[in-house]
Amino acid sequence: MPETPASSPLTHFDHAGQAHMVDVGDKAETQRVAVAAGTIRMRPATLALIQSGSAKKGDVLGVARIAAIMASKRTADLIPLCHPIALTRVTVKFEIDPDHSSVHCTARAETRGRTGVEMEALTAVQVGLLTVYDMCKAADRGMLMTDIRLLEKAGGKSGHWQAEPPSP
Repeated sequence: MPETPASSPLTHFDHAGQAHMVDVGDKAETQRVAVAAGTIRMRPATLALIQSGSAKKGDVLGVARIAAIMASKRTADLIPLCHPIALTRVTVKFEIDPDHSSVHCTARAETRGRTGVEMEALTAVQVGLLTVYDMCKAADRGMLMTDIRLLEKAGGKSGHWQAEPPSP
């Protein structure tokens, strides 16, 4: 395996290029926040099922919200080198977009700790959208999850970061 330079921005590799969990023991505890978002596109008839609450499996967005929150708390079990984090708050919002036959999901994760919560926010979004897919797949197997990304993070040594708005 090629050696990873000491100045590499890939912090999950040691000087010999071996994957490792980053040592956060000497980092200061700060308030950390991350916001992520994503979209699931579907047929208009599928969106109508979600809006009406008549999907076979029940309240699609209510179940997806709980799944997203639960997933954020299990991120370290899913992503091998993530630290287990004591989340202080997770919020998940779904917005129906009838013009684009889509549902948008936004998740915000917060903690007071030594490492960020970007992965927790991203995991919440992805699992929230996966749950929408699971609950509606009998009606529409062609749904598309897209534009999953980090929108903002704050806290820690690197401070505040915000994504550039997407180009039209």
